[in-house]
Amino acid sequence: MATYVVVGGGIAGVSCTEILSLLCPEDSIILITASALVKAVTNVRKVTKMLEIFDVEEKPMISVQSHCPNVNVIHATVKSIDATKHCVLTSDGQVLKFEKLCICSGGKPKVIAEGNPYVLGIRDTESAKQFQKKLKAARRVVVVGNGGIATELVYEIEGCEVVWAIKDKAIASTFVDAGAAEFFMPQLSKCKHKSDNPKTRLKYTLEQNEAATVAAADVLGGALGPDWACNLDMTGVLKVSHSVFLECEVEVRSVYSAEGEETVLSSTINPNAAWPVFVELTNGRVYGCDLIVSATGVLPSTDFLQHNSFDFAEDGGVKVDDMMRTSVPDVYAAGDVCTASWDIAPHWLQMRLWGQARQMGGYAAKCMHAAIKQEPISQDFCFELFAHATRFFDYKVILLGRFNAQGLGEDYELLLRVTKGEEYVKVVLKDGRMQGAVLIGETDLEETFENLILNQLDLTPFKDHMLEPGIDIEDYFD
Repeated sequence: MATYVVVGGGIAGVSCTEILSLLCPEDSIILITASALVKAVTNVRKVTKMLEIFDVEEKPMISVQSHCPNVNVIHATVKSIDATKHCVLTSDGQVLKFEKLCICSGGKPKVIAEGNPYVLGIRDTESAKQFQKKLKAARRVVVVGNGGIATELVYEIEGCEVVWAIKDKAIASTFVDAGAAEFFMPQLSKCKHKSDNPKTRLKYTLEQNEAATVAAADVLGGALGPDWACNLDMTGVLKVSHSVFLECEVEVRSVYSAEGEETVLSSTINPNAAWPVFVELTNGRVYGCDLIVSATGVLPSTDFLQHNSFDFAEDGGVKVDDMMRTSVPDVYAAGDVCTASWDIAPHWLQMRLWGQARQMGGYAAKCMHAAIKQEPISQDFCFELFAHATRFFDYKVILLGRFNAQGLGEDYELLLRVTKGEEYVKVVLKDGRMQGAVLIGETDLEETFENLILNQLDLTPFKDHMLEPGIDIEDYFD
């Protein structure tokens, strides 16, 4: 019997395993991973007290054992869990008994037209590599979705026409408001130049593990980490730099391979060109293309949990309390597979992002260890404030607190400062106190705004001037 069993080789599962190994080096730990590659978080840098950035490095699963001697890594999928008998049944027939179990199985992409060879969902490194290979021969790609992966893809693709179909009125609406979307819009038609200092936050090691990866080609690996797209060569066959056609407030009505009459575009492609697949949108327009990318979000991966008495949330995630415990005794969950079901803090919200996967995985490890030792534990401070750093259209993007006024009703006010092409600053106030912020560009305001959200200082006397360009806000509230 193992003291701890962790299911999932993504960021949440590996973070949980590493923290467990650190806390209890004498206890036996088993990590079950469906992929031969695991996601390891490296080079963590603190930006503020709550905000951090890190690299995600893909490594062979055996690397976890090399620096965590009490961890045994098993390459298999989980077929089922028998919670009453405290055991896990794997695809290779093993029965693994545990004292505490943490489920970090992540999510699976919601793919339109499942099974169509021209439709690809991007979730892990293998699917990203498949996309890269197919893109090399592509003239036009239709990208469906408006989240982080879709937004990054649309910006990075070159040498190929891109039709971007979104169900919202504005781009990137999962993360930013219509004003910030308008700030980003010029980048859709701008000739993009590769940075002289390429980002290396996600390091791929797929080629070195080709055999192991191909053997498990039908198995989803861990979710992509930060900056996953910027180091992949995403170039099609056309001699165009950046060509994006935006379709707003639409969804895909049908996907078909028969000959169809295509919507006329201001296109560099021969209008008589043959297409292998067509996409019909709900506005009646039809686009011929070589490839469709379905980037419409993920669903928690819970198929193997259905025969137990787990409580599930409306979004399909396993409900967890403030100690990351599920409704089943001795079973915990972390990352994309779970849904936070405690009374959450006023300035925190759950979004299925790599940063939260790391936080949840590490915190779940501490909770399981405390339970084994029968010691009290306080909820991690990271759940006090939502804080996320990413990049869109080559701009630094910082999201803090209720950055889009989530849950604030209509009784709030916004402060804006916009410098075209340089920065976009939005502050959300309620009753004179800062509830959230969006910072795009090199604003250097994240630490100050984080403190103002946490401290809930009444900003009424200052709000008319605090975003004026000549005001040094950092000194103002020092």
